[in-house]
Amino acid sequence: MTPLPLSLVGSTLARGSLRVLSRRPPGGNAAWDRTNHRGATVSLLAGPAVVLAASVTSALGAPTRQLGAAALAVGLAAGAVGRYDDTRGAEEATSKGFRGHLRAAATGRLSGGAVKVLGIGAVSVLAAGAVTRNPVQRLVAGGVIAGAANLVNLLDLRPGRALKVYTLAATPLLSGPYGGLLAGPVGAASAMLPDDLGERVMLGDAGANGLGALLGLRLAAGASPRGRVALLAGLAALTAASEVVSFSKIIAATPGLRELDALGRRPAR
Repeated sequence: MTPLPLSLVGSTLARGSLRVLSRRPPGGNAAWDRTNHRGATVSLLAGPAVVLAASVTSALGAPTRQLGAAALAVGLAAGAVGRYDDTRGAEEATSKGFRGHLRAAATGRLSGGAVKVLGIGAVSVLAAGAVTRNPVQRLVAGGVIAGAANLVNLLDLRPGRALKVYTLAATPLLSGPYGGLLAGPVGAASAMLPDDLGERVMLGDAGANGLGALLGLRLAAGASPRGRVALLAGLAALTAASEVVSFSKIIAATPGLRELDALGRRPAR
């Protein structure tokens, strides 16, 4: 299936999944409602809706059965452990970032975020087996997948931000033999953008991690061994930077980025 039909399937499946989930949310609406950065109540149901659509269509667009199975597994698994972290958000207020997870571990408590890091890391290395058989390169490719999952999640701090960056980053990767891995996910992300910008839904860790993992799989599959090392170094640098600087502050202080970030969003109060 070519990129355009896959994108349409991803968009349709994402919108349909959100409608179905919204009618009868598992556990009731209270289990999915969250308060966003300015106090509005939004639903996390966009997370499982977009992850389901993105994972299925990524598998359909994969050039080999191995990559298709890897896409389905890593997308759904990253979304699942992201959802686990979403459910523990209230009790994890002091355990954000890697430093927060380490502080929690020092007290004998395994934070939801630490469970997510370990879970996504493990499934990423497993999925990387469809990319390369070299043991060292498999670890590097797994790092790229997990790193991309984390980076998209780090951007999900304002309405529409993560989906905009995801779409802009993924669109140039739709060409080539591995482009089908992202055609459906781009369609699913685009379909969710209006509701995200309108502050009716948000991706949460489930949606951001699932989409990011699929982006990482595409990056790892299409890169050379040296390219994967460079990608991993870049993702690690951005993750480290997020521990000491605020991406939101950088975006707000940078002309061009500031306007793009605010495009389509409701005016600030």
